[in-house]
Amino acid sequence: MRRLHPSASADTTLDDAGLLDGYRLPEGRSLRVNFITSLDGMATVDGVSEGLGSSGDRRVFRVLRALADVVLVGHGTAAAEGYRPVTADSPVGRIRASIGRPPTLPIAVVSRQASLDPGSALVTAAVSPTVLVTCAAADTGRRAALADAGVIVLVCGDDDVDLPLALDRLAELGHEQVLCEGGPTLFHAALTAGVVDELDLSLAPALVGGGETPLLRAALPDMAVLGLRQVLEEDGVLFTRYGVRRSLLD
Repeated sequence: MRRLHPSASADTTLDDAGLLDGYRLPEGRSLRVNFITSLDGMATVDGVSEGLGSSGDRRVFRVLRALADVVLVGHGTAAAEGYRPVTADSPVGRIRASIGRPPTLPIAVVSRQASLDPGSALVTAAVSPTVLVTCAAADTGRRAALADAGVIVLVCGDDDVDLPLALDRLAELGHEQVLCEGGPTLFHAALTAGVVDELDLSLAPALVGGGETPLLRAALPDMAVLGLRQVLEEDGVLFTRYGVRRSLLD
């Protein structure tokens, strides 16, 4: 993988350590969002993102997880993509151990209706307890069943999930650096709430068409302004880092 920006040169290649340094964040709270899209802005092929992926995208995916305190994901994406716990013997777990971090990584699932299945692998096979981020309107019996199964249930908001409050609650658990893996609905909600600090967007050299799963399904209340921080390239895939600015003057 080679760096195009900043400090691009013919011999600017990144090994595994360089890739970790390229994505490492300063200490403190942050919410970074990771997505891959086609050049026409589609986030999935046949309902999942795997069809857009590459070996480089998998490397970046693992590095971002290795550097995070918790992965935040919408229930629909977790179900469609077949999310499982991050274990110590997984590629991410081994990277985390190599840089002195706990090898396991908790997954926080956002679901307004507390739709997480207590019998799913995310619950039954989790070493670091899975977190459910939901709201008071969710069925109390379902919330209780998940808590009894070992899930950490965070009730954030009344009729819908209050994302700023959810991030406060995650920080109280020691999860300051949050990696959001989508999907588009959660990304839109996070942008609307003004809590996104960075977008890590991989651009696959492909066109999908159809418009069924765009990166953003609806207009934002205010335009999100981004500042380019980094561009890497491998096999025609561009790996970008954008800081989310609060205005054009930031």
